[in-house]
Amino acid sequence: MNKVRGSAADAVADIPDGASLAVGGFGLSGVPEVLVRALYEQGAQDLKVVSNNCGVDGRGLGVLLAAGRITRVTGSYVGENKEFARQYLAGELEVELTPQGTLAERLRAGGAGIPAFYTPAGVGTQVADGGLPWRYAPDGSVAVASPPKETRDFAGRPHVLEHGITTDFALVRAWRGDRHGNLVFRRAAANFNPLAAMAGKVTIAEVEDLVEPGELAPDAVHLPGIYVQRVVALSADEAADKQIEKRTVRS
Repeated sequence: MNKVRGSAADAVADIPDGASLAVGGFGLSGVPEVLVRALYEQGAQDLKVVSNNCGVDGRGLGVLLAAGRITRVTGSYVGENKEFARQYLAGELEVELTPQGTLAERLRAGGAGIPAFYTPAGVGTQVADGGLPWRYAPDGSVAVASPPKETRDFAGRPHVLEHGITTDFALVRAWRGDRHGNLVFRRAAANFNPLAAMAGKVTIAEVEDLVEPGELAPDAVHLPGIYVQRVVALSADEAADKQIEKRTVRS
């Protein structure tokens, strides 16, 4: 039951080339920075990433992206990352854009064993009708476009069929956790972390405050340890390293 690994490097050592990853975080909030850096040092290539966004230049998944380690992204937001935009428009990166709520539910559904579900989000758009550019050719034409999706009426309202997502691995960050893998997320850092953790076949959690089993009140646990296979305890410096994506101050 002790799922703690000695280091982030040890925790990600067996992630192979071509692996699919669900990664928590929203902007720079709740991003598993230490695990991402360890994966960068490990050297895995051709990664298929599912995440709300792909980090920013020099932080989060942006580190792997800049190194050319990511070949496909399923996400909702592509702003704040110039290298992401460059690779996508140059045809170096395949991108499946998904409505944010749909992405969250696809991850949750995959983790809950639900293969697919219907949602009204995206009806009447290219999300349902197909034709979204997944990959561009070097000349700017569309090399790969999204296929049309099945639609069906419920109570007179059209809905589109979306498939649940599961991945080979998941990388998440938690505020507190115990050696059994039970996790607590703090405020906005919850975001996509619980959902990504559910979707991964092997979920690795970096934890700011590691406690002993029994110290977390059962009602306080946001994600039970059954979804988590490996835990990495962060140092005080690693836990405190939290950049602010946009800082607004008064003159």
